[in-house]
Amino acid sequence: MTLVDDRIAMAEVDQLSLDEWFERLERMPVPDGFRVEIVEGNVYMTPQRDIHWQIIRRIVRAIEDRFGMDALIFSDVRIDFPGPGNGFCPDVAKLREGATKDSAGQWRNDDVEFIAEVISRGTAPNDYGPKRTAYAEAEVPVYLIADPYQGKCHVYTDPKDGDYTTETTVTFGTDVDLTQTPLGLTLKTTDFPRD
Repeated sequence: MTLVDDRIAMAEVDQLSLDEWFERLERMPVPDGFRVEIVEGNVYMTPQRDIHWQIIRRIVRAIEDRFGMDALIFSDVRIDFPGPGNGFCPDVAKLREGATKDSAGQWRNDDVEFIAEVISRGTAPNDYGPKRTAYAEAEVPVYLIADPYQGKCHVYTDPKDGDYTTETTVTFGTDVDLTQTPLGLTLKTTDFPRD
């Protein structure tokens, strides 16, 4: 293979659609307990730690208690978001009642009412940076970051012009008031573990 052939092959890989990327990733031997997502065209594999899962579980439980077991709540399910190469697998995503998949069988980002991401050390910049931007551009009404390293929750609401206009930060152990959002609940963080 020549240098020109290598560059052509690399250019072809750069032109893959998100669907093609995920099809290739599904064929890879991804270890159990890892999730794979694509952020701004870069592939990230993140191990799910027990602290991470404990927080996710508490968030999901609070939403299920409010909306019931039939609510459209997902963890680590692909949803494409605005921006080049943004195939995210949010830790928690709640879709509006009546949401349906698009013609390609994917959930639509315009049906998302709530996203929660639990920080992992290696991918924290994605959650605070490009993901926050993409969620705001998609006008996701509520984006919550639970950060077990800081022991804090950051809640972003009121998306406008590609950014969130309101940020609220609470320390673990303090209730997160989401009563004025589409969730209409108070999230207890008393039992959120810290790392």
